[in-house]
Amino acid sequence: MSAPNAKKFEIPVWLQPDGAPLSCREKIKILNENLEEIREMAQDALEDGILMGCDEAQLREVLLALVDSLENPYGDRKGAKKD
Repeated sequence: MSAPNAKKFEIPVWLQPDGAPLSCREKIKILNENLEEIREMAQDALEDGILMGCDEAQLREVLLALVDSLENPYGDRKGAKKD
């Protein structure tokens, strides 16, 4: 199911906090797999909600709010190991 005005989602170039791209292929692979899983789950939730009669705009707002509510449990990662 694809809406006529649906935007094509593109996997980003993953960046480190200093703006340099990640270079570890395994890290990039895991990030891409996680992102695709999240996208599939969000798509399923959107479709289910629409089929159950929910307003599409509200569903999209809720999904955005969900992402905005995510917390970084690690705080400042300046001392984190670079790849």
